[in-house]
Amino acid sequence: MNRSAQKVSAMKMIMKPMVAAIAAMLLLPAMVQGADSKNQGYLVDTYGNNVTMSGTNLCWRDSDWTPARSVEPCDPVNKPVAAAPVPPAPRPVAVAEVAPALEPAKPLPQKISFSGDALFAFDKAVLKPEGKVMLDGLVNQLEGATYDNIIATGHTDRFGSNAYNQKLSERRAQAVKDHLVGKNVQASRIDAEGRGEAQPVTKPGDCRGAKSARVVACLQPDRRVDVEMKGSKTVTGSR
Repeated sequence: MNRSAQKVSAMKMIMKPMVAAIAAMLLLPAMVQGADSKNQGYLVDTYGNNVTMSGTNLCWRDSDWTPARSVEPCDPVNKPVAAAPVPPAPRPVAVAEVAPALEPAKPLPQKISFSGDALFAFDKAVLKPEGKVMLDGLVNQLEGATYDNIIATGHTDRFGSNAYNQKLSERRAQAVKDHLVGKNVQASRIDAEGRGEAQPVTKPGDCRGAKSARVVACLQPDRRVDVEMKGSKTVTGSR
């Protein structure tokens, strides 16, 4: 073989690897473009399945890469954050209707002492208008309640004879009873009695001296009518 032929043969041997390399470079974009879409933006292997990584485990990005195309472990992937669950709306709570509590019955006083001077004129047994108003207040307290027994007891001061004072105290007690009965308090449950001057409120020596305006005024507590409720009380629908 002459020298010219030898040169041509040598050039062919050199060109074959170069042509192969150029062909591989021309085929590489096609392989990259044919890669799986999940790896789009990265340089992949010849099969288009796996991202090509360097010897230090770094990925090679191409011009198509965007943060939205990030894949792990090459780049951190922004995972969607699950929305916080919406708590269910609270169920309406049924409120039970509670019947209004009845006011407890107020205990009535067991004994009320009425001033004789407020109920009657001096030495009289006829109720004064203001005395009737006072007894009407007692009737209002008795409304809705029934006692086993109500006792009206009349008392006088020490002036006058024992017999006179006894009669006066009885007539005053009866006047009180009659007024209560007239206001629908059961007559069978009311007793009227007199004690005359036998049960004074003042103490001996409190009102010394003969009968005078000063001494009569001093003895005023003794002139009275006591109304006492005895026995158990039965409440009938009072509030």
